[in-house]
Amino acid sequence: MPELPEVETIRRQLDPELAGARILRLEVLDEKWSRPTAPGLLEEAVTGSVISGLGRRGKYFLLGLSGGRTLVIHLRMTGNLLLVGPDGSREPGDARLDRPSDETRHLRARFILDGDRELWFTDARRFGTGMLIPDSELDFHFSGRLGVEPFSDEFTPELLAEIAGERRVPLKSFLLDQAGVAGIGNIYADEALYRARLHPLSPAGSMKAEHRLALRDGVVESLRAGLDNGGASIDDYRDSRGEKGEMQNEFLVHRREGEGCPGCGTPIMRIVVSGRSTYYCPNCQIRLRKRPKRKVRPPSSST
Repeated sequence: MPELPEVETIRRQLDPELAGARILRLEVLDEKWSRPTAPGLLEEAVTGSVISGLGRRGKYFLLGLSGGRTLVIHLRMTGNLLLVGPDGSREPGDARLDRPSDETRHLRARFILDGDRELWFTDARRFGTGMLIPDSELDFHFSGRLGVEPFSDEFTPELLAEIAGERRVPLKSFLLDQAGVAGIGNIYADEALYRARLHPLSPAGSMKAEHRLALRDGVVESLRAGLDNGGASIDDYRDSRGEKGEMQNEFLVHRREGEGCPGCGTPIMRIVVSGRSTYYCPNCQIRLRKRPKRKVRPPSSST
């Protein structure tokens, strides 16, 4: 599933291209994409709108539209947003409009734009979604669903302490919970924990101040590395130009089972945490233990 770096890479590419463009027509080609809204109703609501800009919240795209509305788009596992020429053709000399030859087989929604361009939503597994929400309801929509943004000033070790509390959930599962920290998935959770030198099975509530600082820095550093490399293309991810990212070539531990740790040379191990393949160095990443709460003894009664 595309994570924050992949989504943000596409947002940064599309925002200057789409801001101010008019949607001449929206075609919803798969009714699952717009559920629970009927395709015809969403098409009618979006057609004719002007795009004010493209934002991001966690792993969600926010396509701002005229009239104080936002089309919230989620790529899920195999979704892609591609900017193409008419009918998906390539414009000479413009690599941005390149695309895989079989994308039309997985085309789920199609935005016909002014300027002789189209924005395609393709999705081989059909899990991606598009939902139109009034801007006034966006905060409510994401409340309880998405936590702090990792690149925001609010993402501090102190906030991590507040979110983790006394929880016994493994750190890997803690990072995957979007209600705590938004945008982190399987790839960058592994990379962040390695950078923080923390074992993925350590209880979230066992972190001391120095561990929370290391984890905050590890999350930010791993996500920035993903952004710098255009995201990770280990499955279906492509950017808006149809090009692969390079982050998969820079993984420190993810998908490197049996290879030497870049820090100490110990073979990387793989375990399963919350149903997800998890990679770590058994030597560099320390496993914290949950400290038992002190029992308060009742005062002895005098006789």
